[in-house]
Amino acid sequence: MTSLSYKDAGVDIDAGAALVEAIKPLARATDRSGVMAGLGGFGALFDLKAAGYADPVLVAATDGVGTKLKVAVAAERHDTVGIDLVAMCANDLVVQGAEPLFFLDYYATGRLEVETGRAVVAGIAEGCRRAGCALIGGETAEMPGHYAGADYDLAGFAVGAVERGRVLTGEGVAAGDVVLGLASDGLHSNGFSLVRRIVETQGLDYASPAPFESDRGLGEALLAPTRIYVKSCLAALAGGGVNALAHITGGGLVDNLPRVLPPHLAAEIDTGAWAVPAVFRWLAEAGGVGPDEMARTFNCGIGMVAVVGAEAAAEARSALTRAGESVVEMGRIVPRLADGEAVVLQGWEERWR
Repeated sequence: MTSLSYKDAGVDIDAGAALVEAIKPLARATDRSGVMAGLGGFGALFDLKAAGYADPVLVAATDGVGTKLKVAVAAERHDTVGIDLVAMCANDLVVQGAEPLFFLDYYATGRLEVETGRAVVAGIAEGCRRAGCALIGGETAEMPGHYAGADYDLAGFAVGAVERGRVLTGEGVAAGDVVLGLASDGLHSNGFSLVRRIVETQGLDYASPAPFESDRGLGEALLAPTRIYVKSCLAALAGGGVNALAHITGGGLVDNLPRVLPPHLAAEIDTGAWAVPAVFRWLAEAGGVGPDEMARTFNCGIGMVAVVGAEAAAEARSALTRAGESVVEMGRIVPRLADGEAVVLQGWEERWR
């Protein structure tokens, strides 16, 4: 009888161990106050008291990168999707006033390639650095037969904290508040099933020059990582006057901004306040995607929204700008009509003509 091994079945334990050793320095580089142990244990430890909290509320988020991973595999570029992974979780923490403290990842593939895995985790570590949180653990799974070819999947898990009296809920939003928009860095990590369909119908591959950006290839341009707004938003929160934050992901402004508005209020948005980046215009034209669909699928140039009291708007905008954001005043909070929408995009149809 032939003797079989786990490696014969497609799982290389030695490759997994090699990847863990390769990524340990990446994780150590993200250490911050509160971290109690490095990679390799059965669980990760974090000391909230050492992180400086007196009466904290924990905030947790989990997310993935979606089919943007298919673009990374096709373009053979794996160094930025880890940033996306952290961003999708960390940005969801800061909108509740929380500081991201630590992050764990789950990386699953059909066949473990150490260099690809290291590139992915290097991106995760870079995302953690940008968010100010520590990469303190994770899991690598090799599952032959479950993922085809070079395909892999990513999931992320982030935990943050905020002092009990500083949780941001949106309850303080009032009529007259100013809506500030923070520029995105492109598509971020939403809508890629539609993006990939448009690329296919246009007969392009990811090595082609980007039709909307002449100095980069299509794959590189589409893989621009999700912007991480954590440090800038925490700076604005420290100055006071911020009543709500909304991370603009799948669903766009029309679905995400209402999540932080009281039901009797609406946001009137002047869509002429910011320039829609070229990638979105190309998608609309090449795919025949209508204005309403663009508004609900993509961020269209605004990746985070801050709702601030009118008297605090100038200081909040200044704090965000000093922290590196491109900020526009894009609207106001108004009473919501009985049968009205929570978000009114003024001039949106005209923007796409």
